[in-house]
Amino acid sequence: MEDYNVKVLDEVSKGTTMGMDAISYVANKVGDPRFQEVLDVEYGKYKEIAQRVDKIYPQYSSKEPQETNVMNKMMTWYGVQMNTLTDKSNSNISELLLQGTNMGIIEGRRLLNNNPSVDKEVRQILNDFVIMQEDSVETLKKYL
Repeated sequence: MEDYNVKVLDEVSKGTTMGMDAISYVANKVGDPRFQEVLDVEYGKYKEIAQRVDKIYPQYSSKEPQETNVMNKMMTWYGVQMNTLTDKSNSNISELLLQGTNMGIIEGRRLLNNNPSVDKEVRQILNDFVIMQEDSVETLKKYL
C-alpha cells in the first residue's frame, strides 16, 4: 500500500508543478489585470496543494516528491510560446490552461477510482486537488 501512497503523491506533485509552470509561462502574456489576478489565485491554489504534498511526503518516502521532467517543462513552455505567438487573448490563454487542467482532472479521477486503499490523508489531498482543478475549469471558462 505504501507504494500507492507514493505514486499518488508523486502524481499530485507533478500535476501541481505543471499547473504552476503553465500559469507562469502565460502570466507575462496576459494584459487584462482581472484575468491576471485570477491566474495569481489559481497559482496560489496549486502551490498550497504542493505544500501539503511536501509536508506529508516524508512519511512515505525518503526521496523528494517527483516533479515534471525537464523535457515536459520545455515542451509545455514551447507549446505556450507557439500558441500565444499571434493570439494573446484571454480566450486563447484560458483555452490553453483548460486543456492542461482537464488532463489533470482525468488523471486525478483515475487515481481516485483505482487506488481506494491509499491512506486517508493522501486520498484527501488527491481529492482536494481534483476538486480545485474542477473549480478552476469553471473559473477559466468565463474567459473563453
